[in-house]
Amino acid sequence: MRGFFLHVPGDRLSVSELSAARLDGDVVDLGESYAPADLVETAALRAASLLPLTAGIRGAAFAGMSAAWIHGAGDAPPEVHEVQSATGRRLRVPATRRLIVHDPVPDPVDLQVVGGVTVTTPERTVIDLLRWPVTHPRRHEWARLLVQVDPQLAHRAAIRLSALHHGPGHHRAVRFLAARGAGAA
Repeated sequence: MRGFFLHVPGDRLSVSELSAARLDGDVVDLGESYAPADLVETAALRAASLLPLTAGIRGAAFAGMSAAWIHGAGDAPPEVHEVQSATGRRLRVPATRRLIVHDPVPDPVDLQVVGGVTVTTPERTVIDLLRWPVTHPRRHEWARLLVQVDPQLAHRAAIRLSALHHGPGHHRAVRFLAARGAGAA
């Protein structure tokens, strides 16, 4: 996906060439890449646009705010992206202010491949955004945006949450989902 539709600065075109193309209206910013202006923005395209963030990081899955954006929440990607290990092995990530790494490894049923990129499912993404510590002020806003994309998501997330062990943030997630008319099955 990335090789054909997306342009990463320094790959085939320099930053200045891509900036000029953006000013001309030929390309638009998309995640960490540039895409042709007339290309329909899909979940697969959004996921592929974030690949430069995880280049060289084996077994990473986009999660949290990043996964919410990939699944269609919001117009612009989050400023800080979130990943988890999809393999159970600890991720070796260079220190950066743009990437938050979460330790819990999601269950394989909570992972999906979107455009060749591993991402947490929408249900798990909502649950994680609500359960993780509120260290990032926009997490709950991303959860709200994601639930607006799919009217049935709150119900499916409540069912998935009922199958998980109670842990930190569980009651916060239950309250959020109940406020949107979703009860655990």
